Amino acid sequence: MRVGSYDYKLFSRGDFSAFWALFTDNLVNLMVLAGICQFVFQMPAEIVYGRIVPGAAIAVLAGVAIYVLLAKRAAAEQGHDVTALPYGISTPVMFVYLFGVIGPIYWSTNDPVLAWQVGIGAGFIGGIVAGLGAIVGPWLKRVTPRAGMLGTLCGIALVFIGTVPLATVFENPFIGFASMIIILWGLVGRFRLPFNIPAGLLALIIGTVVALLIGQSKFSFEGVGFYPPLPYFGDLVAGIQHLFENPQLFLVLVPVQIYNFIETMNNVESAEAAGDHYPVATCQITDGAGTMIGALFGSPFPTTAYIGHPAYKRMGAHSGYVIGVGIVIPLAAFFGFLAFLTNLIPVAAAAPVLVFVALSLITNTAHAVRTEHMAAVTIAMMPHVSSFLVIKWGSLMGALNATGAEGVLPLGNPELTAALLQQGAHYDGHLALSQGAILTGLIWGAIVACVIDGKFRNAGGFAFAAFVMSSIGIIHSANLHWPEFSAVSLGYMIAAAFLLIYPIFHREDAIVPEAEQTPEPQASPAE
Repeated sequence: MRVGSYDYKLFSRGDFSAFWALFTDNLVNLMVLAGICQFVFQMPAEIVYGRIVPGAAIAVLAGVAIYVLLAKRAAAEQGHDVTALPYGISTPVMFVYLFGVIGPIYWSTNDPVLAWQVGIGAGFIGGIVAGLGAIVGPWLKRVTPRAGMLGTLCGIALVFIGTVPLATVFENPFIGFASMIIILWGLVGRFRLPFNIPAGLLALIIGTVVALLIGQSKFSFEGVGFYPPLPYFGDLVAGIQHLFENPQLFLVLVPVQIYNFIETMNNVESAEAAGDHYPVATCQITDGAGTMIGALFGSPFPTTAYIGHPAYKRMGAHSGYVIGVGIVIPLAAFFGFLAFLTNLIPVAAAAPVLVFVALSLITNTAHAVRTEHMAAVTIAMMPHVSSFLVIKWGSLMGALNATGAEGVLPLGNPELTAALLQQGAHYDGHLALSQGAILTGLIWGAIVACVIDGKFRNAGGFAFAAFVMSSIGIIHSANLHWPEFSAVSLGYMIAAAFLLIYPIFHREDAIVPEAEQTPEPQASPAE
């Protein structure tokens, strides 16, 4: 078939099932951020449902339009059907913005409007940083082993997209199990459901019906209305000005946006492992531009190509599923139906869909890398477990303080850290691993993959990059700082020196030549 003449159909039968999965993913994110902004940061409903949610919807709409065009071009160039990249609010980065940018402003000023203004200012600046990732993104993708990129995504999938929703299912088993069995039946087992009803839709219906029957869900039209998307130039400028008046916030903002464009790069690699090839630089620019557009229209939260492309490809989706989300999410946002859906659909009913996305990503990764590289995938996942532990320890301390517990030592207190260590909880080590977990996982996965392949100089290059980043606080630190040589950074320097010097003194025949190495397998589109 001649390249460029392929007749790509935007819609396929698989799009219907995929739509409900991606819609649920976006819906859960919007429900979570709306609830935290309204009830934790005391933002009025007019800001949450009248500005933040419509702004996020505009960002989703803009990004979906670009990714559909990219899918059409990819199909024409590659001569086969492709699945458009899923798109939406970045889940890990959303929490960093909530509790690393918006939260500190609210807690220090008790002004929810200012917290929102700073949030959209941070989102706009962050979009610029994310877009600049296009400069180095293609090179990074070229030199980084697939095991490192996919392994760090698997870590996110395991703990945040899989484990947390699964815990939600077990917190509310009457609702969660009812939805979970449908997801296992129709999406994991891939059995055809009666009347060909999409498993994601049936899971939501069953879970919601159960919730209504036991009184944990309700029909409420509170908040339903017309919320047109409007640009907020004045508020955006005020937020940016506050950022420059308080530059310490950039110490949170810049590293997390670096993680965001790395996440985009990894998700593009995940799609390539499933058989669909997309230009990483274009995707990074799209994500940065979408974030900036969302900020202008009131949403502080960065958007990105989503984790989960292999799951949607496995369903047989083309582009119709993202088109559907790009239509339904904005309509729900502009007419206030998000508030209605938040009251109607319990989180436990939607959570099993996210568990499926995590399972699919990890399973596809196992098929997309060489068997011996699974060691690299595994080590790349580990920093995210540490990140999960540190976040939950912080939540525990917050809960103790909120319930009036007296004499509670803050996390990081030397006495508490020593007591934790005596109980087998290695707080300092987990804290270091958690800070910059996305990059740390990628680096260690790349180092292990390169060592397995005998590419010691490449491994040494990644170790040296880790030395530089840890010296200035991009990884293993709470914030950016002037270069300083910590024990961790010096450890990276020693590792880099060994890896770079070793090939000089070792026999050449002990190092596997690149020509003899087995190429990484390409997952078939059906996987």
